[in-house]
Formats: sequence, C-alpha cells, structure tokens
Amino acid sequence: MIKATCHCRAVELCVTLSEPLSNARRCDCSFCAMRGAAVVFADVGNVAILKGQEHLSCYQWNTKQEEHYFCKHCGIYTHHRHANPTAGYAVNLAAIEGAHPKDHDPIPWIDGVNYQPADYTKGRR
Repeated sequence: MIKATCHCRAVELCVTLSEPLSNARRCDCSFCAMRGAAVVFADVGNVAILKGQEHLSCYQWNTKQEEHYFCKHCGIYTHHRHANPTAGYAVNLAAIEGAHPKDHDPIPWIDGVNYQPADYTKGRR
C-alpha cells in the first residue's frame, strides 16, 4: 500500500497499485493532455480516501462517464475513476509520496482519444 496526497495535504488516499510505478503513462485525450499528469493504475476497491473526502471536487465532461477528483483548496488532481467501472482507478503519479515523474522519464503516452470516442466533440480530442 502507498499513500497519495494533494499539495496542501487536505486529501489523503491509501492505494494498492495493480502495477509498478515504472508503468506510469500519460493519456492524449484533450483533458489529460492539458492536465499533463502521469498516472498508474489501481483495481476497483484498492483506492481508499483516508482523509478529506469533503475537500474533493469531481469534474466530469461530455458523457460524464469518468470521475476526475481534485482538491478544492490546492487544485491538485489526485485520481480518477475510469468510464468502465470494472477498470478501476488512475492515480496521479506525482501525488504518490516518494514518487517523482522525472524518475520515470520518458513516460509513454496512451491513446485516450480512441478509448472513449463518445467524449470527443468537434474541434477537441
């Protein structure tokens, strides 16, 4: 198990990853590409909010199938639930205590545009 927090530490997660940190990747969909976060994955039931549920804000767009969580105070993205609820969660690599994205460069990109094509409207990927 690992701990992940937002910048101001109002939110704290306990996570059991389904893969090593070295499997981190970035997504090329419009939202993820603009956010720039690298993520690692956790299975359903392996992300627990230990502290600060009330400080999390959820952002959803277009089909509203994914839930992206951010701290209301510092704005840091901590994790998101995938559109397919059995797929689990993605956790912000930079929010994991002791993990640094630069230690895993180059971080590969995945094809998020084609993963959830219904979410991509004219003029946006």
